[in-house]
Amino acid sequence: MNDTATTARRTVPAGSDRPLTEAYDTALLDLDGVVYAGPDAIPHAVESLEAARAAGMRLAYVTNNASRPPQVVAGHLTGLGVPAEAGDVINSAQAAARLVADKVPAGSKVLVIGGAGLVEAVAERGLVAVRSLDEGPAAVVQGYDPSVGWAQLAEASYAVQQGLPWVASNTDLTIPTARGIAPGNGTLVAAVRAATGVEPEVAGKPMPPMHRETVLRTGAKRPLVVGDRLDTDIEGAHNGGVDSLLVFTGVTTPAQLLTAPVEHRPTYLAEDLRGLLMAQSAVEPADGGGFACGGWTATVAEGVLRLDGVGEDRYDGLRALCAAAWTALDAGAAGAGAPDGRKALADLGF
Repeated sequence: MNDTATTARRTVPAGSDRPLTEAYDTALLDLDGVVYAGPDAIPHAVESLEAARAAGMRLAYVTNNASRPPQVVAGHLTGLGVPAEAGDVINSAQAAARLVADKVPAGSKVLVIGGAGLVEAVAERGLVAVRSLDEGPAAVVQGYDPSVGWAQLAEASYAVQQGLPWVASNTDLTIPTARGIAPGNGTLVAAVRAATGVEPEVAGKPMPPMHRETVLRTGAKRPLVVGDRLDTDIEGAHNGGVDSLLVFTGVTTPAQLLTAPVEHRPTYLAEDLRGLLMAQSAVEPADGGGFACGGWTATVAEGVLRLDGVGEDRYDGLRALCAAAWTALDAGAAGAGAPDGRKALADLGF
């Protein structure tokens, strides 16, 4: 592994001369858009995770989706061919419930706006889930569930207006499904925010409570965060001071990666979870300027990214482009924004 891999101000994707399964002891895997989309496994996910486990890497599943209890998620994974136990699943409902438990007396009632996963997490902390303000809750906790509608959002709004502490499991605006990208918990939180003018305390990625919950439950010594979202998975890894692998099986596109601010820049990148089993090509300064990786050379001229050479792996080309784009962005070489990478990405087939 390249010993310079770090979450400090990253301008170049890191390289690793060993498979990531050898460089890290635990993979902290996002689920939606990484392992599965809706009910179905992402291509190559099942066999890649099986191989990672066989190589000695522990697999933990860290998700902002608070709708299902861990044992249900574990059953879903096992049904897909990825054996998992409830203790392998860490969700934002658990982080949110711990936050709430820190704010109210033991045994307090909590207004739960969400599904079974949030109800179970609240009970795990010794709190009592209720569904109405009339039942005298001491706090409000809100998480994603497809059943949440106007009546529940109104109940949350009434409670928040009365000054009850309000914790949201996450504020993801979207969630990947088998049919496409759908509204996430952030849209439901926004409805309560609009009605009350109050901001919730957020537990899920990328906020510190989720990282704390993950560390407490996994005991990982050399963790690698694996995700598909820059604003949750990768930023969460940055906030936690750990390395990350971005996969392109969910919501993030190569174009978005090129314009990423520092906190959204992954340590590594790969097409999918097969990246866990591979070494990562190093990016090096190129003779004459720019950055080289795997036979590709990326430069910036007059605010435009240029890609030269021919490599075997288009993701090596993307690594080189990231290095050139991030360096230019940090230096302000592109003026008001990031360099234009449309043609360079098209040359790689993105």
